[in-house]
Amino acid sequence: MAVNPTPTVRPSAVAGTWYPDTAAALRRTIVDYQDQVIPVSLPGPLLALVSPHAGYAYSGPVAAHSYAQLRLPAAHIHSALSCDPTRPAAWRIILLGPLHRAIRGSQPGAFMVPAEDSYRTPLGEVPLDRPWIARLGERVGLTTVRGDEEHSLEIQLPFLQVALEQFSLVPIMLGDYIGDRGAQSRLEELASALADLADDQTLLVASTDLTHLDSYSDVRRIDARLVDLVGQFDVDGLASALRSGEVQACGATALVVVMRAAQKRGARGAQVLAYAASGDITGDKRPGTYTVGYLAAAVYG
Repeated sequence: MAVNPTPTVRPSAVAGTWYPDTAAALRRTIVDYQDQVIPVSLPGPLLALVSPHAGYAYSGPVAAHSYAQLRLPAAHIHSALSCDPTRPAAWRIILLGPLHRAIRGSQPGAFMVPAEDSYRTPLGEVPLDRPWIARLGERVGLTTVRGDEEHSLEIQLPFLQVALEQFSLVPIMLGDYIGDRGAQSRLEELASALADLADDQTLLVASTDLTHLDSYSDVRRIDARLVDLVGQFDVDGLASALRSGEVQACGATALVVVMRAAQKRGARGAQVLAYAASGDITGDKRPGTYTVGYLAAAVYG
C-alpha cells in the first residue's frame, strides 16, 4: 500500500523581524491595528483586496484597513462565501506578490508556487490548496520552488489568520517585471485563468507597496496618481502607467493581475480604503529620507 509522503512546511522567514515572533504578541499587534479601523460598506460583494507588505511597524496600520473588510457580515462579502450562517466559510485565498529575492537552487519563473504543503506563522499553519493549484497549472506554466524566503506573501498571512477561522491558500510569486518583454500577455493569461477557475469561495489578494524614493513629497505625488487609477477601477490605465513608469509599485504585476482577474469575474468598481507613506507612520518627512507608499483597497462586484 502506498504511503503518503510526510507533509512539508515552509517556516516563517520574517517572524521576529517584520512582525512579532510569538502568537500572543502577533495577535495582539494585529487586533490593536484592527481596533483603529471601521470597515467600509461596499456597494457590492467583495472580490479582491490590495494590501501592503512592509514590516508591520510601517505598513500594518494601512494593511488593517484591507483585512477589516473581512469583519463585515457575510451579506457584504461574496454571496456564497457563507451560504450557511451557522458555519464559517472555507475561504480560498489566492495571494499574489512579487519575488524580491533569489531562491537558492531555483531558477525564477514567471509564476512560482512553493513546493511545501503549508506555511507556518506563529499563529499556526496555513494549508495550500494543492488540487486548485494543479488545476491552475494546467492553464498556465507554474514553477515549483522550495525554501523561498519571500516576505510579500508571508506578511499577509497573520492578518488573514486573525480575520478568518479557516482558509486555504494559493500563493503565487511573480517573477516578471511589468515592462518585461511578453509580460503583458503572460499576465493577461494568468488573470484569465484565475477568473475562470475562481468560485464563490475565492478571494483575490494583491500584495504590493507603492513608490520607493528618497523623498516624502515625491512619493506622495506619484502615488496620488496610482491611487486615483485604482479608485477609478481603470485597469487599462493603471497597467499602462505602471509600464511607462508614470507610477510605481513593487508588486505591479500582482496588482494588475488581481484587478484584471476581478474585472473578468464581473467586478464593477474599487474602493480606496487607506493610503499612507512611511513618513506618515514614522513622522520622518525630512527631504532625502527614504520613503515608501502603502495602499489598502477593495474591489467589489
